[in-house]
Amino acid sequence: MFKDTDDLIMVAGAGGFIGGHLVADLRRRGCRRVRAVDKKPLTEWYQVFRDTDNRQLDLTERDACVEAVRDARFVFDLAADMGGMGFIELHKADCMLSVLISTHMLLAARDRGVERFFYASSACAYPVHRQQTTQVTALKESDAYPAMPEDGYGWEKLFSERLCRHFRDDYGLETRVARYHNVYGPHGTYDGGREKAPAAICRKVIQAKLDGTGTIEIWGDGEQTRSFMYIDDCVHGTKAIAASEVVEPLNLGSEELVSINHLVDLVEEIAGVRLRRQYKLDAPKGVRGRNSDNTLIRAKLGWAPSISLRDGLERTYRWIHDQMVSPSAVATGSR
Repeated sequence: MFKDTDDLIMVAGAGGFIGGHLVADLRRRGCRRVRAVDKKPLTEWYQVFRDTDNRQLDLTERDACVEAVRDARFVFDLAADMGGMGFIELHKADCMLSVLISTHMLLAARDRGVERFFYASSACAYPVHRQQTTQVTALKESDAYPAMPEDGYGWEKLFSERLCRHFRDDYGLETRVARYHNVYGPHGTYDGGREKAPAAICRKVIQAKLDGTGTIEIWGDGEQTRSFMYIDDCVHGTKAIAASEVVEPLNLGSEELVSINHLVDLVEEIAGVRLRRQYKLDAPKGVRGRNSDNTLIRAKLGWAPSISLRDGLERTYRWIHDQMVSPSAVATGSR
């Protein structure tokens, strides 16, 4: 469905981390008409491709959504105001306002005759009470209800999932939903407050190595657990879910559960250093533990994310390291 096609494919949030990788992949696979849309100026996009239809539009506005989806056959809605725990715990209203994007995008897709609409949800849609211990039971899709998701960001995601369901049931718009679990990789945010744990740890280890401090600050006690999915698995799964006949939300994440302390161990190993650890117990930490149950995606698609955390971290570390030691980064003090 998303290979060697002249059909117009629109990617919302294309200036972001996952959106940029999705656009790159569609181009590599011969999709000749890709429209990339983001609120940010093109100079702030993580990846820009001059042979795509790049547009700066604020998708919280309905008219902008109509322009974005015009003549599109397929829509990938990855646009949201979000980031790591340092952002979503302190900007709950901003995160919830992303509901304007999903609402107006669905309305525009319905009215403009879009054939298929993919929505990027999140594991934050799962109830907090199921994530209060490091010894987690992996989350399966049915665990989302009874609902009590993470405040702000999680509620917006769960509401938008329901909106996709009802647009499918009531209006016949073919919607597909993936619940992303902690995506990481090159060409993403690694500083500034919106970065997620793998990128933040890579940056901190690199900085400690460059400065010779020998110390790293870790948010929380380091025992909180997560699984982290490499971007290549995310892009493959996104397209597979969008092209599938699975109408209910599917987990899209790794099952490789690790503690934050072990994540630091892996990055230190890649960097060839050992650092003293200072734990910031009052920092935003999110839920205590979370992992993805991939039983359903394996059953439905015959596939699940498989790139190991060690392999993905090595690629991510090398990219962040190159960014931090580049002449422009040193000159501007952004290292």
